[in-house]
Amino acid sequence: MKKQYDLSSLEWTLSGWTPDLWKLHRTMEIGAMPDAEVYAMKAKVPGSVQYVLREEGLIPDWNVGLNHKECEWVENRHWIYETTIPDEWLIAGKRVRLNCLGLDYCGNVFVNGVLVSEFSGSHVPHVFDITKYLAESNNKIRIAFELPPRWLGQFGFTSKITSWKTRFHYTWDWVVRLVQVGIWDSIFIEVFDEKEICNFQCVADANSAKSTGSIKVSGRIPDPADACVKVSLDYKGQNVVSAAIPASEFNATGISWRDISVNLWWINMLGDQPLYDLSCVLVDSNGNELDKIVRRVGFKEVVWEKCEGAVPEADPWICVVNGKPVFLQGIDWTPILPNYADVADENYLKLIKQYAELGLNIFRVWGGGFLEKEVFYNLCDEYGILVWQEFPMSSSGVDNLPPSDEKAIDDMEKIARTYINRRQHHVSLTIWCGGNELQMPTIDGAGSGGVPVTSDHPMIARLKSVVEEMDPSRRFLPTSPVGPRFGANANEFGKGVHWCVHGPWKAEGKLDDSWKEYWAGDDSLFRSETGAPGASSVEIILKSLGDCSISPMTPDNPFWRRTSPWWIETGQFTAEFGRDPKDLEELVAWSQKRQKDALCVAVKACKDRFPKCGGIILWMGHDCYPCGANTAIIDFEGNPKPAAVELSKIWRS
Repeated sequence: MKKQYDLSSLEWTLSGWTPDLWKLHRTMEIGAMPDAEVYAMKAKVPGSVQYVLREEGLIPDWNVGLNHKECEWVENRHWIYETTIPDEWLIAGKRVRLNCLGLDYCGNVFVNGVLVSEFSGSHVPHVFDITKYLAESNNKIRIAFELPPRWLGQFGFTSKITSWKTRFHYTWDWVVRLVQVGIWDSIFIEVFDEKEICNFQCVADANSAKSTGSIKVSGRIPDPADACVKVSLDYKGQNVVSAAIPASEFNATGISWRDISVNLWWINMLGDQPLYDLSCVLVDSNGNELDKIVRRVGFKEVVWEKCEGAVPEADPWICVVNGKPVFLQGIDWTPILPNYADVADENYLKLIKQYAELGLNIFRVWGGGFLEKEVFYNLCDEYGILVWQEFPMSSSGVDNLPPSDEKAIDDMEKIARTYINRRQHHVSLTIWCGGNELQMPTIDGAGSGGVPVTSDHPMIARLKSVVEEMDPSRRFLPTSPVGPRFGANANEFGKGVHWCVHGPWKAEGKLDDSWKEYWAGDDSLFRSETGAPGASSVEIILKSLGDCSISPMTPDNPFWRRTSPWWIETGQFTAEFGRDPKDLEELVAWSQKRQKDALCVAVKACKDRFPKCGGIILWMGHDCYPCGANTAIIDFEGNPKPAAVELSKIWRS
């Protein structure tokens, strides 16, 4: 039988090198060489290089003052992780595979000092057959990370970004530059025979009118002779349905069940979230188990209907779950930390549980981030929160058009296929999306035209075809926003051109004036990104101040503008009161109240228009960095700002 061993249970070391110097040496333990710039240290795996260095006191806390600037040298070195495989894990005659679900970003893998393979790309798993490189004992694994791409940040040319590393690491308007390097997801050894289950997929759906479910299980057995595939669906330990067929037949047709009596999965606040265990087992002619895959699935029916009063050509934006039209209310999900390799499962649990208690029912996983870890989707399944998952592309400001060269499209197709293959079984997953704020160019070919890209673009067309092939029951969107307009302009209200839109993110002037008037006239069918800034707590600001000065509390101060000057509204305070804020406490109290009032106006206006409006998603949910001010409604320490507390009354109504 295939066996899997978790490499995170082993002791790892990490050493740092002047680029390429380590390649002069062929010793088994590179970290012990005197030429290492940073001698070997114990390392946490999964984990980031930055985390290890901060724990060892070699770099300062990037959350404090302007310390992040003193951490940028890390990305300009090579970093080498090393460990030893226990002899008892290996069995003579068995094949051995190294499976790395997340490597950030590029480099080489060695076994016993011999190069196995190069790797590149943060968004795809990297798998290496290491059988022929193994000795009888004392087998060393070395993962050497080389220099990541120089710049993928918020400002630039989307059409030229073809290095597939998580983009927000390079600064965004809510985080400083911290270019993560390291092993960011699970890493394990597989010991197996030739017979195994490959390309496994399971797709579950429901017929809500009958309270029945359907499920299709497929895969490939490379050597199907004298083997059988057994598939069973269980609920709370009791078998619901099962079947066994020859492996050759499984290769040809898979296994499908229809009209299974099931308990429907409901979104948060509308019902329970029953989850089923699906197992697929490969056995030989003697009944010995050779391989086994287990997935947790649920059964829901989602249909998208037109908003009331929408123009005939508009996209449907009313989400009907199990026959019930639902107003979608949620947040745009960004990574919990810039060094997301170091986020523990309990951090995900605390945050997602908090969002569920606030009353949310959807997360839009933003395209400048990454395919979140498995724990994220498991928790969304458990708490009834729908997932709108974007592929890893985002706007850049100078131009926002996806790349169109064939290699970039081929690379993105590979990423999309792994995204779908790894997360398709989750019942919470509802939408696949090409990326964030991808737009057509202006007439002169520069900048962004404010018109969202469509499936006519070759990159988006390829992604659409992949989703239609691999996950046809789920909705595909070319980008967010979608439709003839990027944002909703009050001068065009009533013209039927505002479908799914982004913005605004900031109220100009007093809320009693233009802001309330704007939302009273809104005719958008869906808002997938809207926000308003609010300051972090006084405690967080003072804790992250470091050697910086708190004054002036304006963008002129390097501390206040270390992420972005966009969200610092001291000028608005001065305009309203005719004076500067007397202290930090007064500015924070005013800013948080303004955010609360602004967002409550927006969310209530959209919800009151349901079913003319299908939902509103707020930019953004939580801070991954201690910003002085930002649009997040949960601060860096996981505490809800006043806006979140007040919004919960609207969400839960």
